[in-house]
Amino acid sequence: MKQYKIAVLKGDGIGPEIVNEAIKVLNAVATSENFKLEYTEFLLGGSAYDKTGDPCPKETIEGCLNSDAVLFGAIGGYKWDNLPKEKRPESGLLKIRKALGLFANIRPAVIFDELIEASTLKEEVIKGVDLLVVRELTGGIYFGKPRGKEKDKAYNTMVYTKEEIERIARIGFEEAMKRRKKVTSVDKANVLEVSELWREVVEEVAKDYPEVALEHMYVDNAAMQLVRNPKQFDVILTGNIFGDILSDEASMIVGSIGLLPSASIGGKVGLFEPIHGSAPDIAGEKIANPIATILSAAMMLDFLGELNGAEKIRKAIKKVLKEGYRTKDIASFGAKRVVNTEEMGDLIAENAGN
Repeated sequence: MKQYKIAVLKGDGIGPEIVNEAIKVLNAVATSENFKLEYTEFLLGGSAYDKTGDPCPKETIEGCLNSDAVLFGAIGGYKWDNLPKEKRPESGLLKIRKALGLFANIRPAVIFDELIEASTLKEEVIKGVDLLVVRELTGGIYFGKPRGKEKDKAYNTMVYTKEEIERIARIGFEEAMKRRKKVTSVDKANVLEVSELWREVVEEVAKDYPEVALEHMYVDNAAMQLVRNPKQFDVILTGNIFGDILSDEASMIVGSIGLLPSASIGGKVGLFEPIHGSAPDIAGEKIANPIATILSAAMMLDFLGELNGAEKIRKAIKKVLKEGYRTKDIASFGAKRVVNTEEMGDLIAENAGN
């Protein structure tokens, strides 16, 4: 029997609730597929700061590095908003990504037929949408130096090296090879020298993938095209800040941020998390939608090579939605029965374990 060590970072707000449901589903699949998951919990975010004074303790980094994968919930909340920047929960997340070498963030945006009404776009525009945003995660303007804030001005620096662009481009093309073999590289090469280099390096990498069609698109046009005709996209490859914005836009195209998973990869260990936040206003009320976290768990199984288990989870989610079960956030869209967080987890686990 194969065994995998999973580091669990439940985080803050609704984090513990949604991660618990993902673990419930994972356990059901592990039993049916005959593999074992060994979980170890570590602290990250506001909960880590409260107990240790550090949003990302050394023990957490070491524990994650000694695991096969990391399952993560969400961090942050009003409680920690007034802390110094380096002590805030978000700093802990940036620190763990850097420490684990997670330079690639992969965010699928797939429309569920049962939830087409949840999108603000017309059915004919979004039916069949299935795209993937591949975002560079540890470079660009969020990390560039110099940076600073003075009395009358503030500044940040956007920096990318050829090596950083090449490695994220390879991830994008590899993902495209598994899909419809098209990459849309998004930049601002008409204005930014950084984007000029981005485009040059992407074109160089593309030569190693002759089966993949490559197109370039300016970020402002990409934002418009995502709303106008999202079905034209297969893999969107882009830098840190552009990817941050476009992936959130893509999430709303499919109707609910509570449905979308993500994977951060690049190092020995992958980190898997929903793209939504910690929603402290509903924490403890058992109304959070666990589907994004459960889909993130499915991406984790893909990463571990347990492809059958991952597919079982996805099919179970589709079946539960088709039967009309909805959490409160999506209750307006075809609900036959509104269920709480735990009940949704139970339903998916029951179907995934068969």
